Amino acid sequence: MPDTVAMRQIPLPLAGPSAPSFDSFLDGANAAAVAHLRSLVMPGAPVYLWGPSGSGKTHLLKALANEVQQRGQRAVTFAPLQDNAVQADWALALIDDCDRLDDAAQADAFRLFVDAAGTGTQIVAAGRVPPVDLPLREDLRTRLGWGPVFALQPLGEEQTRAVLRREADRRGIFLSDEVMDHLLTRFARDLKHLMLLLDRLDTFALARSRNVTVPLIRQMLDEDPPA
Repeated sequence: MPDTVAMRQIPLPLAGPSAPSFDSFLDGANAAAVAHLRSLVMPGAPVYLWGPSGSGKTHLLKALANEVQQRGQRAVTFAPLQDNAVQADWALALIDDCDRLDDAAQADAFRLFVDAAGTGTQIVAAGRVPPVDLPLREDLRTRLGWGPVFALQPLGEEQTRAVLRREADRRGIFLSDEVMDHLLTRFARDLKHLMLLLDRLDTFALARSRNVTVPLIRQMLDEDPPA
């Protein structure tokens, strides 16, 4: 009789991570930046967002791109080592992680600015520091600071709890106060990492048909520690 192998249940996700949108972004102290992006008239001056990791920069870039695409226009994301030549149908070009651009990527990003001016392509960019402090070539740094610049602030604890609770409810996950306290005291508290952790927990709990509890979190970390 052949050996039998215990098979772990493969979860069927009922509600995965939602596409970033302005509606799913809790404004907090960042209401001015959100309002500007919501009402952005394109093409116009470049917009630059800056703030620490987890303050919502990438979420807002993607939210704007999704909105532009829903209007039937084309939005693209600048990618180092790829062909970033502006096309006539580009309505929006996004540049994320500006503080991490190497010399070659900086040259490409500068050409993107030059070409975008001729095609009427809107540029919205983001980085962890304001334009004046970016470790970039002067001509690119100057262009990133030409238009409106918004400093994004991370959410406070109450707002972070509200976002986590809302996303958990959307997925059908119950987070007790004990679990919420554990997440906010034992892990990085920025939303980027917390949302990734919630996604891992959702998958792990579904695979075992269990609720999300503190012991389950510990089990997940024992069996599947972060890389």
